This record gives sequence, C-alpha cells and structure tokens, in this order.
Amino acid sequence: MWKQPVVGDLAVPITPRMSGGWLAQAPQQAWRTPAYRAQSWQIETGEIPLAGQTIAIDGLDGTITDALVRIRLADGSETTHRLTPSAPSFVVGNDARESLPVAAYLGLGVEHILTGIDHLLFVFGLMLLVSGWRRLAATITAFTVAHSITLAMASLGWVQAPVALVEAAIALSIVFVAVEIVHRWRGQPGLASRRPWLVAFGFGLLHGFGFASSLSQIGLPPDSLFSALLVFNLGVELGQLAFVAAVLAVGQLLRSLAVLPLDRLRPAAPYAIGAFAGYWFIERTVSVFAA
Repeated sequence: MWKQPVVGDLAVPITPRMSGGWLAQAPQQAWRTPAYRAQSWQIETGEIPLAGQTIAIDGLDGTITDALVRIRLADGSETTHRLTPSAPSFVVGNDARESLPVAAYLGLGVEHILTGIDHLLFVFGLMLLVSGWRRLAATITAFTVAHSITLAMASLGWVQAPVALVEAAIALSIVFVAVEIVHRWRGQPGLASRRPWLVAFGFGLLHGFGFASSLSQIGLPPDSLFSALLVFNLGVELGQLAFVAAVLAVGQLLRSLAVLPLDRLRPAAPYAIGAFAGYWFIERTVSVFAA
C-alpha cells in the first residue's frame, strides 16, 4: 500500500518502485481522503523472494520529504525503514525482525513541528504575549502537556476529531492569540494575558489533534506502538524547544546589534500573524464545506 499526504489536489511528485517491476502495473485499489491518497497492489511473485529486492521512492531525492517503509511478513514479524532524499532506496534483507527505528520517528517528530508553520506561529504568539521567563516556561509547558495528551489519545484511537475542522480551529486559535497580543499592547489585557497557561493548555489540546493527524498518515508499528508514539512526541518537543531557543537567540542578537528598529517593527508582528492565520482559517473552512 502506498499512502501519501495531500493538500487539496496537490502532492509531492514521488512514486514507489520495486525491482523486478512489481509495482509497474496499475494498482487494484485507489482511494483518497482530504488528508491523503492511497493505492494498493496485490502481486503474484512466483518463486521470486522478497529478500534481495530493492524498494525505492522515485523523485524523493529532489524533495525535503522522508518516507517510511513497513514490511510485515506472514509470521507477524515486521521491520520499518526510513528513506530520505539522500538515501531514497534500500535492499530488503533476509530478516524482518528488527527493532523500532528510533531515529526515524524522532526525526519525523522534529521535522513535523519545524515544518508546521501554524504550530510555530502559535508558539511565537505565546512568546510575544508572555513576559518573564517563569511565565513563558509555564505557558510553553502547559501547551506541551496538553498537545501530548491529545496526540496520545488520538493516535491510540481513544478519541477522534475531524481533521479538516481541527485544522480550521487551529488557525482560529492563532487569530485569537494575535488579537490578545494587540489588546495587551494597547493596555487592555484579556484572558490570554492574565492566564496564558490556561489558554495555552486549552488550545494545546486542539493542536494535539493536528499532530495526531500527521502521525496517522505515517502509521505506528503495532508491535512498538507506545515506543513509536513516545519517540515521535519527544521529537516534537525537541523541535519546539529548538524553535523557542532560536527565536530568543535571534531576538537577543538583533537587540545587541541594533540593526533593526525592533520597537517600531514589533507592533506589526501580531497583525502579520493574524493575517496569515485568518487566511488559513478561511481557506480551511472553505475546504470543509467543499469536501
């Protein structure tokens, strides 16, 4: 089965290939959802063994995308391989009994948060809203705890939420934070200014469903489900901490160099955040009704 994320009608131009022409024929089944499209093949291989075959993702070397390949044998044994732009193929070995590829799920977690512009904008908005190290640490911690809860619950199938509605609501949460920043700077602090950890926790539960939708497209290995979930979530947190540290470092550097009039540019930040998020909200809301 080949499963690939999509945004509307757009998808990265990559295709799976196996040596021996096993995937050259048209797939027997093909379907799609608002989040991904999928195809499946049933192949009669005769006496040709799986071991020694090459699995490749054509076009992957021209992207910044990774792919996970899972092989499950009839005896229940399973192996997972991560293909990257620098290593877009591998040769299947004789033994499928390999341990969970920790680096693969850790890297996917880091990449997901660092390429999730909406999640990063929400965190950036919290950083603009909250003053003081302790309050900022408490706020980011509340966001982390909250999205970890819903990420786990949704990934394990305990709760479900419509992906399209979740994405639209995430965009709206960013608009809310942008408005709260403006109110605070105008001397009219709202709930997010008075109780930022509460707002971060509430919206963090929502963002967790967004992380879970991405993880569901990748899939979790049944025999290492909890381990893979833990490692993916750890990757998300590492990426989030890296982003916070980078923003603080850049801000400190710009202040020390005094190359930009930060005091004059600062008021534009929440309007830019709100404009992007407002566009996403409209776009995602339209897609809900168009689906």
